[in-house]
Amino acid sequence: MFKALVVDKSEDGVVTSAIQELEDSRLPADGNVTVVIEYSTVNYKDGLCITGNGGLVRNYPHVPGIDFAGVVEQSDDDRYKPGDKVVLTGWRVGEAWWGGYAQKARVKADWLVPLPKGLTTQQAMAVGTAGFTAMLGVMALEDHGLTPDKGEVLVTGAAGGLGSVATSILANLGYEVAGVTGRPETADYLKSIGASRIVAREELNETVKRPLESENWAGCIDAVGGDILARVLGQMKYGASVAAVGLAGGAKLPATVIPFLLRGVNLLGIDSVMQPFENRQRAWQRVVSDMPLDKLEAIVQLAKLSDLPDLGPAILKGAVQGRVVVDVNA
Repeated sequence: MFKALVVDKSEDGVVTSAIQELEDSRLPADGNVTVVIEYSTVNYKDGLCITGNGGLVRNYPHVPGIDFAGVVEQSDDDRYKPGDKVVLTGWRVGEAWWGGYAQKARVKADWLVPLPKGLTTQQAMAVGTAGFTAMLGVMALEDHGLTPDKGEVLVTGAAGGLGSVATSILANLGYEVAGVTGRPETADYLKSIGASRIVAREELNETVKRPLESENWAGCIDAVGGDILARVLGQMKYGASVAAVGLAGGAKLPATVIPFLLRGVNLLGIDSVMQPFENRQRAWQRVVSDMPLDKLEAIVQLAKLSDLPDLGPAILKGAVQGRVVVDVNA
């Protein structure tokens, strides 16, 4: 028996969630590696799955949790053996497949990555899907020519989980980071993790009035989308890139193609769900080398499975600061 947060949906469409005791036989039968989970996290997608929004979960009852870290209990694949520590992010686990809000999971070996040396399972989940995606965004900007001498890098949604990790990594690499937030009370927090200055969200969230504005930013990690992304595109320096990693502010993009044509701006889509194994390993190794682990303590708050029904709606409202690490055994 193991504990899990189970989300269910009634015939009249009401979604509820509760901690249940489940038998191992309830785990997905077509997985080939069973993992004893130690930690998971709370991401924006998790909020959607817990509350039943976004249409991510199609089959109920369901166990959410799009990432986890733990220890292999049983494996039918030669790449993993009992006792190996592993990390999982993506592959629609927690959406279409039972996920990490449980004390056990059974998944496909192809979806796992060995826990990088230098990280504990708790630290890996302090990074989690949000931080892994942030690292992919930083790598993409660097692959397109970004270096610290080019100028300020903008991070939108900077006080959120993804933005917090992106801010910390960029600052640790020597970049000047401008953090965008709609919560003035987070200014001290953002500066403590590396932001050199704070940009009020109100300065950017108006619909684009001119296709081009002053060239302000050498790069951008955008976790918001919508009007803010459209506005930022017109403020990028010549040849600069924006890594689009989220849509907390909406999926529409009310922009023009002018920044792409007249300034050579690049809009880079960052997908963390289907990343190939080699790039996953590269990103996790970069996390070990470039994420200041002492900053993780400032970013992280711990939670239990029983806290998740409240944390799901909270993260959708933008009311969660930094990263939430879930101790599934607490």
